[in-house]
Amino acid sequence: MGKPKPRAVAGVDDYRQALRGAGLRSTAARIVVLEHLSTARAPMSHAEIAEILEPMGFDRATAYRNLIDLTEAGLLTRTELGDHVWRFELRRPGHEHDSEHPHFVCVDCGEVSCLPDVQVSISPSPGTKRSSISDVTEVLLRGHCGRCS
Repeated sequence: MGKPKPRAVAGVDDYRQALRGAGLRSTAARIVVLEHLSTARAPMSHAEIAEILEPMGFDRATAYRNLIDLTEAGLLTRTELGDHVWRFELRRPGHEHDSEHPHFVCVDCGEVSCLPDVQVSISPSPGTKRSSISDVTEVLLRGHCGRCS
């Protein structure tokens, strides 16, 4: 039997319910991670989350374990944007941000942006009978952001 799909979360009670629905204990560290990722404008790295949790008494290993547990439970998505750093973002079922969406990385300042309103489709070139690509799982766009261009 498959895992139940997590529902959209908005507040502490919703985070607790989503955690329990995903089969996880509702801990302070997990709730803080969900709260911060719910307001993040772009995916956050383990280091960024650990920095937030450290003043609350949680170490880097706790932050990492929670990010992995939340990802495996389907509450977060994990992406690698070409720099060998995993970044995490909150899944929001029923929200445009929940769908797999492309990300943009500025080659000058390194800023990462989510592009939930951008849809990318892959199709074979004219005259090609079929594409060698069967499934695209991530799309990463690189270029110059508005501030750097």
